[in-house]
Amino acid sequence: MERQTAFMFELMPFLKQLISQPGLSGYEKPVHDLLVAAWQPLVDQCSTSRLGSLHALRKGQGPEPRPSILLAAHMDAIGLMVTTLEGEFLRFTHVGGVDPRILPGQPVMIYGRRPLPGVVVQPPNHLLPADNAGKPLEMARLLIDAGLPAGELAELVRPGDIVAFDQAPMELSGDVLAGHSLDNRASVAAVTACLHELQHTAHAWDVWAAATVQEEVTLGGAYTSAFALRPSLAIAIDVTFAKGPGASDYRAFPLGKGVALGWGPNIHPAIHQAVKDTADRLEIPYQVEIMPVHSGTDAEALQISAEGVPCMVVSIPLRYMHTPVEAVHIKDVQRAGHLLAAFIAGLEPDFVHKIIWED
Repeated sequence: MERQTAFMFELMPFLKQLISQPGLSGYEKPVHDLLVAAWQPLVDQCSTSRLGSLHALRKGQGPEPRPSILLAAHMDAIGLMVTTLEGEFLRFTHVGGVDPRILPGQPVMIYGRRPLPGVVVQPPNHLLPADNAGKPLEMARLLIDAGLPAGELAELVRPGDIVAFDQAPMELSGDVLAGHSLDNRASVAAVTACLHELQHTAHAWDVWAAATVQEEVTLGGAYTSAFALRPSLAIAIDVTFAKGPGASDYRAFPLGKGVALGWGPNIHPAIHQAVKDTADRLEIPYQVEIMPVHSGTDAEALQISAEGVPCMVVSIPLRYMHTPVEAVHIKDVQRAGHLLAAFIAGLEPDFVHKIIWED
């Protein structure tokens, strides 16, 4: 039976708050500021990188010089950006990977001179070219309607303004939360839960928590944070595909049945084994996620920063990735946070000397 930690962090309301904040890649300040307030009471110091990533240090109790571990979870989200104004309507492009099929009818918030609610719309079917009728439209044919006359719209919105999804979080049955930006705010919440648990847990190593920027577009936050902090090892915490419609092979994992532990060339075998041993000891359910080329996470950048950083990827299963209705099981988020805290607590001061690449 899976053992439960005595410490319980009120995760659901915090995660709802996180995904209610905008924070597209390159424009993460709203969620950054929320995290500063949440993390400052849990760590010894907070700072912000030149690119905007949040760095939080929780000092260990081991002898100096202490090794350090970096927990990296990207806080940026996908979204849209205004390209042109056409009278009362806005044309737009994507920031990060956005599937245009899910856009028509979606409520959005336009961040112009002031926030403006809007909705993504498409031309009526009978007005489309014959070869497009009855088919999903490419993004170039879609529009945003903010409900304003052309002149007033032009005063408030300019090309380059960002547009964020604006659906409210929804609790589904069975402790599942649905909403936008759960990729990767679910992992940011898991790191926050880990920091809460470390308040009551002794650990020898220094712990750096990083809410990184721009993972969806450049990996810039991970590259620069790892270079600046020079951790002894790093764990990227991200989401992975949960089983669901069209996602049923080895690349997808059951929702609510535990975390996924990465395995492949982006992962250091010694770190993988140590994290797996921790999960086994605590009876935390997990599955191994095969990553034969690259992980598609911040670990791609962390691993090759400076002289190289031994890396691991811990992932939270998520349905409907890169849509406004992403879904996670709250227990998987809790498990990720608990596993991270337990792994950190078990790191001995000389563990860094045992990190040998043996596959």
